Amino acid sequence: MFDKKPKSYTDLLGKTNRLVEGTIIKGNILSQTDFRLDGDLVGNFQSNGKIVIGPAGSIKGDIVCKNADIEGRFEGKIQVAEILNIKAKAVIHGEVICGKLSVEPGAEFSATCIMKTHTKATAHDEQPKSEEAEQQ
Repeated sequence: MFDKKPKSYTDLLGKTNRLVEGTIIKGNILSQTDFRLDGDLVGNFQSNGKIVIGPAGSIKGDIVCKNADIEGRFEGKIQVAEILNIKAKAVIHGEVICGKLSVEPGAEFSATCIMKTHTKATAHDEQPKSEEAEQQ
C-alpha cells in the first residue's frame, strides 16, 4: 500500500557536479545535470543542464548546454539553448550562440554573437511548418 522507493544517495545530495579551484582537467566532460566549475578545463563541455563558471574557473574549449553563468574565463565556442549570463568579472573570447544574453557592465566580451530562439535547429524547426500545412 505504501510502497515508496527509497531515494538514491545522489538524489538526496542534489544533482550538481562540482570541479573545485586548483583542479585541472584536460579532456572532455559530459554531464546530464548542472555543473559548477571553479577549476580549469582544457577540453569540451556538454550538459543537459546549467554550467556555472566561478570567478576562479576557466574553460578553453567548446561548451554546449541549456543555461550558463560565467564569472571566470572562457575561450572557445559556446552554444546555450536558453540564457547566458555573463558577470562583471568574466572574460569571454570566441563565438557565442544563445537564446538570450545578459552581460553585466565591466565584463570583457570579445566574441561574435548569434542570438536564436531555438539553438537546436533540427527537427524541432521543421515541426511547426508541417503543423501549419495540416491546419490549412
